Amino acid sequence: MIAYFDCVAGISGDMTLGALIDLGLPKKVLTAELGRLGLGGYRLIARRTSRHGIGGTRLRVVVDDPGEHHRTLADIVGMIDASDLNDRVKETSRAVFTRLAKAEAKVHRRRVADVHFHEVGAVDSIVDIVGVAIGLDFLKIDGIFASRVPVGSGFVACRHGNLPVPAPATVELLRGIPVVGTGIGSELVTPTGAAILATLVEDFGEIPEMTIDRVGYGVGSRDLDEVPNVLRILLGRSEASFAGDTVDVIECEIDDMIPECYEPLMERLFDAGALDVTFTPVQMKKNRPGTRLQVLAREADRARLEEVVLRESSTIGLRYHTVRRTLLTRKTVVVETAFGPIGVKVARDRAGKIEKAAPEYDDCKRAADAAGVPVTKVREAALVSMAAGKGRERKTGRKVKR
Repeated sequence: MIAYFDCVAGISGDMTLGALIDLGLPKKVLTAELGRLGLGGYRLIARRTSRHGIGGTRLRVVVDDPGEHHRTLADIVGMIDASDLNDRVKETSRAVFTRLAKAEAKVHRRRVADVHFHEVGAVDSIVDIVGVAIGLDFLKIDGIFASRVPVGSGFVACRHGNLPVPAPATVELLRGIPVVGTGIGSELVTPTGAAILATLVEDFGEIPEMTIDRVGYGVGSRDLDEVPNVLRILLGRSEASFAGDTVDVIECEIDDMIPECYEPLMERLFDAGALDVTFTPVQMKKNRPGTRLQVLAREADRARLEEVVLRESSTIGLRYHTVRRTLLTRKTVVVETAFGPIGVKVARDRAGKIEKAAPEYDDCKRAADAAGVPVTKVREAALVSMAAGKGRERKTGRKVKR
């Protein structure tokens, strides 16, 4: 099953969990599974309500002791690991919290290990994140897609004082994700909601090709005037064997730049978020040999990449156009070899008829240099381990539109 998160009015942890309950996750199943954490002092209240006439489920976590709850990432991961939740739920929960911790660490200029969660580490947020992982597992959702993400404006009060909306951690988590301003003076996307999107969504954009089986609505706490404050999740079956998305191609021709300058240009484009960069020999006016530069970019990154091209190259203009792509779904699996752990890119279609595996070159080169052996030997060892099923998925955090 695949799910499409239609972020009508943004996203939060409780809205996501409410939508999953609305889709068919029984509250008693959720309660029983959350009980495996050994986390007490709270009650779940799920009730039917509506926003702008749209009915859905409002989920509330009522904490008996609303005092301070300071927890580190290690505390939260330790709680998850010590539980007897199934492996998929544990993995999803850990991945979301780790992504969130990295964002908080960057915003506050701290090491990840030194981040102390307050709002996010409180009981209700642990329930939201682990509860979402339980819901995804129960509903057998193995692919998640989402719309562009609307964001609000103004300020929100938190432990550190009044912060601009979107909150700094939310903005960090939304990097690489297409967002749109709404002018609504309210926090539409919380850090927890942004972490769920950044960690779990494969692609952002229009509804993918799918047959819709069910629709669930998670209702937010506020009743907004401008839009219905709901998160809509469409659940269904994918009819396509391959994933697809839309990207921008930025290009120009250059005939007056010295060859040494192409390498730093490529590096800076990749650092700025380019999906791919290519140089192609072309014949230009007055029969001059030149180079065509092509940059593959997400829509949200295009302006930044155009600036890099204009600043770092000798061109005085460029053009762009939008193209559709067909993709195999991809993940990275870490395999153990005699030379240490090696990442292997695995790409496959949804029907399971096509599968390709390629060891990560940087991992292979690093291991080969350390062992004093050819890169090909490390690569072969990684493929043997992969074929033997000796691998674990490497979580890289939000899959943005590629």
